[in-house]
Amino acid sequence: MAMDLSKHPCFNKDAKGSCARIHLPVAPKCNIQCNYCNRKYDCVNESRPGVTSSVLTPAQAILYMEKVLEAEPRITVVGIAGPGDPMANAKQTLETMRRIKDKWPDMILCLSSNGLELAEHVDELAEIGVSHVTVTVNAIDLDVAEKIYSWARVGKVLYRGREAARILLERQEESIRRLKEKDLIVKINTIIIPGVNDHHIEAIAAKMKSMGVNLLNCMAIIPNKDTKFEHIIEPNKDDVEAIRAMAEGYLPQMRHCQRCRADAVGLLEKDCSRQFSGLLSACAADKSAGLDASRPHVAVASMEGMLVNMHLGEAGGFQIWGEDGAGGYKLVETRPAPAAGTGPKRWYELAKSLSDCRAALVSGVGDTPQAILEEEGVKVVAMSGFITQGLDAVYKTGDIERLRAKGGGGCKMGSGCTGGGEGCG
Repeated sequence: MAMDLSKHPCFNKDAKGSCARIHLPVAPKCNIQCNYCNRKYDCVNESRPGVTSSVLTPAQAILYMEKVLEAEPRITVVGIAGPGDPMANAKQTLETMRRIKDKWPDMILCLSSNGLELAEHVDELAEIGVSHVTVTVNAIDLDVAEKIYSWARVGKVLYRGREAARILLERQEESIRRLKEKDLIVKINTIIIPGVNDHHIEAIAAKMKSMGVNLLNCMAIIPNKDTKFEHIIEPNKDDVEAIRAMAEGYLPQMRHCQRCRADAVGLLEKDCSRQFSGLLSACAADKSAGLDASRPHVAVASMEGMLVNMHLGEAGGFQIWGEDGAGGYKLVETRPAPAAGTGPKRWYELAKSLSDCRAALVSGVGDTPQAILEEEGVKVVAMSGFITQGLDAVYKTGDIERLRAKGGGGCKMGSGCTGGGEGCG
């Protein structure tokens, strides 16, 4: 049965009173600096894009989604809109989208991006089932764009000034073109910045029409403290409506936008993000939600096969444990660890080797390997005690934080550890 795309309240105003949406804040990093943007966390009284009370992992996002649906079953749309840019956090964004689609196949999936790193992921977004994408386009001319953006980062390369504007505009155009080739529904957000781009919006509208865009959302700038544009005066409703009326000659206009937070939830005109902020924070603090239950095994760093008593960096190999089907556990096999001396590559190789493991039990771990392993889906638990205690926490109780409190911890600067570099396990 085909999905009813008319249930997206942002793209269909007739649905805004009956269909709710939720934004999952799993994308903290941003890859550009807009001169009107000052992202700020932990301010539940502030309603604007880029703001969230907490940031979730993909697993925590699913936990949060489950709990929110119990209280607000009218949700038809799951979106990712920051607090940074979803495609600057592509791994987290795509994993979250896949998990949502697997668990709730009828949910409409959407995301909002600046377009800088969007084009290379369009095929995967379409394959997952994302149907609606919003791209923020504030200019199509370099002379205008270089006034709006301070820098743009692609990979490890940082561009500034006019060069940042150039690469952003090129990549935005490519992203929109590829989205429409995949027949995705595309909305353009354009921030009205008096004295900067307000004279230029007709050109944007005309260009977006020529590219097959479906909807244009012209929004007034929200002046933010400590930004280059903090002294620009927000245009009044009459000025905004005049621009929308002009742009409507090219594209349908969105006039019911609420300029949602990155953790927005509920109906468009009855946002409940403040009411759900406590739940959001609780889910963000739930470390057990980082366990990927689809992975059947647990890796253990042990000297003798009874205790968790080896530092991640010291372990020459890992015991692989699993459930035995009778309420207990069984040793599946022992796997060698990648050789030292290759920097972060070692930890990516280890993560690949442990790709069927939801957790790794070790006596200690450094920041770098822990970050890499957990980025790749392996929860690292530093502890001391019997292996069975650790397995119980992973498979049965989920009480990982208490397990950690019993012993173990971070890097102790031993066994050749250099405090975060190659030797730090």
